[in-house]
This record gives sequence, structure tokens and C-alpha cells, in this order.
Amino acid sequence: MYALADCNNFFVSCERAFQPQLEGRPVVVLSNNDGCVVARSNEAKAIDIAMGTPFFKLKNLVDSGRLEVRSSNYTLYGDLSHRVMNILREAVPDMEVYSIDEAFLNLDGYPEDQWMPLCRGLVKQVKQWVGLPISIGIAPSKTLGKVANHFAKHYPGYRGVCAVDTPEKRDKALRLTPIDDVWGVGWRGAPKLEALGVHTAWDLVCKPENWVQKHMSITGVRTWKELQGVSCIEENDDERRQTICTSRSFADLITDKDELALRISDFAGMCAAKLRKDGSAAGEVAIFMQTNRFRSDLPQYYPFLRTRLETAVNNTTEIVGAALALLDTAWKDGYGYKRAGVIVSETVPADEVQGSLFDNVSLEERDRENRISAIMDKVNSSGRTLLRVATQRPGHYADGIRREHCSPLYSTDWSQLLVVK
Repeated sequence: MYALADCNNFFVSCERAFQPQLEGRPVVVLSNNDGCVVARSNEAKAIDIAMGTPFFKLKNLVDSGRLEVRSSNYTLYGDLSHRVMNILREAVPDMEVYSIDEAFLNLDGYPEDQWMPLCRGLVKQVKQWVGLPISIGIAPSKTLGKVANHFAKHYPGYRGVCAVDTPEKRDKALRLTPIDDVWGVGWRGAPKLEALGVHTAWDLVCKPENWVQKHMSITGVRTWKELQGVSCIEENDDERRQTICTSRSFADLITDKDELALRISDFAGMCAAKLRKDGSAAGEVAIFMQTNRFRSDLPQYYPFLRTRLETAVNNTTEIVGAALALLDTAWKDGYGYKRAGVIVSETVPADEVQGSLFDNVSLEERDRENRISAIMDKVNSSGRTLLRVATQRPGHYADGIRREHCSPLYSTDWSQLLVVK
């Protein structure tokens, strides 16, 4: 039996934990550079503010006092997430952290009559100790746990915990769950299924397995079984990501190639560091650049280029070099770039890299670059970019990011602790 613990409106709740004046008011949290909405309070949803809405379209609401806005404060959110996960892990050691605000707790081994008291206690403890509201869904599979969590979150009568632990409860929950709310289907897969007459989770489980496999592949069959209470999504013990992307929107349009090269170098260096942290190496590097799509008065250009590497690598020098070579090909004068990024993919374990006869980098040279990168990681572990390649910018990568509505670092910076008067 699984329990899915999910923090409610996580980014907004983190802001409210230290700013109680935000309770009951419409609140949104913005993406990097205060670009668009990435989190909304229930009150913001009620006035039809959609996810991804550009901030400039909401300024009139902010100026009139009808909407509160905060810049994303990922340091604060990460710290509060860590505190929540520690509470959950202490209560249920067999735990899988799924995202910054979600975790699956394995309740096998706990008496059935203790499931509900345990979870209700966790809801109370997290609220009391961290100040964040959480909801917990209990079910025999992870996908059903997501369904149960939805009911726990949206219906106050459950007091934060909903258990879908009998066939009768399961059938009722599936009939009330739109197909686009099903984990593994979502808004991307829903239109196709709705066109085939599948509008709810119940409609899906009523289909025969061969129909599901025909229209949804083996992944859909797994979702179909999970909705019936058959657990077939195992915990992902492999922390190695298949693709890593680092990108940013810029506070101002970049029209100078040298300036954009500095940003691309930053992103490539961060991707390389993430690869090493994962114990991975990448066989492909890609870059993308985007002009401001909201400026119809300006010319638009959205290049995306990729290159395969002869040998999968994770050292900073080669990843940055490959990205800059792509920039040379993609660059066009006369455009103002609002966003850019670097993607590394086709990852393999760093200790299982297959060499190539056509590789133009010697083993000795690559070993030297790998050792230099390891030293960079050790020195930069404080979070500051003290060591970097020459094509990267000095200082912290986050400089130049617009964060005009950012709250203090209440829990991680002594100089920004909450003042009680």
C-alpha cells in the first residue's frame, strides 16, 4: 500500500508560511526573470489566472491590489522541501521522493488500522513544524494514490487524507476522475482518448487490455493496470537522468554574440556539472535560442541545433566547446534573444563509456580535463562559481536575473531571518 504525500500549492504555500498576510488572497509565483506564472493559489485559480500566463498581462491586477505576486525563490522552496521530506522519512523510512513537493511512502509492514492515524499525524506535524499544508492519498498503486490525493486535496471533508482501499471506493473515485487528471495521460494524451469515447478513468479501465495496448502502447497498459489497483510502477533507483537541460530567460534582449556566448558557456558548464553529479556522460549536446514571441514588432528566430560527440563526456571543457561551436552555426545578426539553453542527452554511466576510433581527443588529454573538472566541482561545491572556464562569466550564474518581487531567504540566510516585533 502506498501513501502519496503532496504539498498543496507548494510554491505559494512556502511564501505564505512566512507571510501570513497572503492567506486568503490570490497569489501567483513567477518563473525566472519574472516571466510567467508557474504556481497559483486556489484564490488565483478562482479568478481564472491560467498557468503560464505572462506576467505583463497581470500587472493591472497587481497594481490595483487584487493580486499578490512573488518572484520564484528556489533556495527557500528547496530548504522547506528538505524539511518536509525529513519529517516524512522519519515516520516512514521506505520513501521515494518523486519531486520537490511529492513523495511516495510505502506502508507495507504497517498495520492497516494504523494507515489513517499515521497519515493524519503527518499532515498535522508538517503543518505545525514547517507551516505547509499537505494532502495524502492512500491506495494500492501509485497511480491510484495520485487519484486519492486529488480527493484529499480538493474535498475538506477528508481532512487532508483520502484512502482508496476498497473496490467500491476505487470504482467511485475512477468514475469521478476526468481522463486528463490521470497520471500518465494528462492534458497531452487526453484529447486522443476523448475522441475515442474515453472521458473518465473509469471509461479507461473498462476497456480490454488489447484495446489499451493498441491505442496507448505498453505505458498505457501499465497505467490501466495501476488504475485497477495492480502496482506495476517500481521505484526508480537509477538517479541518472536521460536528458539534462539548463536554460534561462534574460532580463533584457541580447543582441551581441559575445554576450550570448557567455550565457551559453554558463549553461553548458552547469549541464556538465550536473552530469558529473549524476555519474553520467553525454553523447549529444544541443543548444536553442529564442526571440521574444510576445514582441510581434520584432523579427522572430528560434534555432535548435544538436551535435553528436564521438565519445560520451562530462568534462566542462568539451561540453562548453561543443555548445559554442553550435552557437557559431546558429547565430544570426539582427535579432534580440530573450531565452537560450543547452541540452545534453543520450547519457550513459560515466564508468561505462565506449571509446571511438575517430575520437580526436587523446586519453591523456581527456583524463586531464576530467581531473580539472573534478577539482572545479570540489571548489565550487559552496554554490559559488569560483572556478570556471575562460568563456564563462565571473560571479554567480544567477546574476542579471530579474526578481523584482522576491521574498527574503527566511530559513537559510542569517541576515534575512524573520524579525519578530
